[in-house]
Amino acid sequence: MEKNYTVAYDKQDELLALTTALASPLRMEIMRGLSHRAMSVKEIAFQLNIPMSTASANVKVLENANLIRTSFQSGKHGSLKLCSIRYEKIILELTKNFEREESGRYTVEMPIGGYFDVNIQPTCGIADEENFVGQDDEIRTFYSSDRFRAQLIWFSSGYLEYRFPIDFDYGAIESIQFSLECCSEAPGYRNVFPSDITFWINGVEIIEWTCPGDFGGVRGEFTPQWWSLDSTQYGLLKKITVNRSGSYLDDKFVANVTLKKLIAEPRDFISFQVGVKPTAKNMGGINLFGKKFGNYEQDIVMTVEYRKKGDKK
Repeated sequence: MEKNYTVAYDKQDELLALTTALASPLRMEIMRGLSHRAMSVKEIAFQLNIPMSTASANVKVLENANLIRTSFQSGKHGSLKLCSIRYEKIILELTKNFEREESGRYTVEMPIGGYFDVNIQPTCGIADEENFVGQDDEIRTFYSSDRFRAQLIWFSSGYLEYRFPIDFDYGAIESIQFSLECCSEAPGYRNVFPSDITFWINGVEIIEWTCPGDFGGVRGEFTPQWWSLDSTQYGLLKKITVNRSGSYLDDKFVANVTLKKLIAEPRDFISFQVGVKPTAKNMGGINLFGKKFGNYEQDIVMTVEYRKKGDKK
């Protein structure tokens, strides 16, 4: 269980989902019951003397509001949907966070299924937090609107391109960083299974990084229970940063590619590509993790540091 859940006033969709969920006395009773122990939907219905359909519908609202976590466990008559609360405390920030604004930084989080372009080869597939999406090894699945539910994506070679909005009105950009959880793609999983994973920004190759393996054997912290323990469980969190002096992987200098080379003039988006080149020495594929799979509760995050207009270098 995490301790605090902070919602800022300017996150209107998130705030509306939260307040809507908490506006129901029945949902508050469900939250109160789950504060003592995890329960299945059937147990919630029994405890509150309500129909299963009513319990299920209200659990879904709480889940969509990020207030409870659900997982599936084997039972006598199939799988059980087990519910537990996510947080001890909810904090509403009703004033603007000026400290963050003064820091000269903003972030954009992109779902792993929100790619703009795809050019991949099987083996490949997509899964969300509850089931597989489409068919394994069918590239057409990657063009389905259902891809936006993705929490795990895997493919053998090729790339996915994501486009992040960029706003030069904030000021002069000092650095751009992308962070994501990824690993190699082996049959099942192999903790030693090298793969040369490449990262591009605005079409410029930043680095080809050799991932040591496709990690499994221990369930990822956020990997759902329905996902087989014999398959990929988690990845490594990688950070790719480009500033005025060069490019860095996990804060280690890797290339002379600078912001000046990547951004010659203002534009509406920053392109970020990740994949495995067909010419890679270690053709070990790739797994990309969303916030409901793996060990890190995040999707692909872009962080931009900028110098506000009027500031000195």
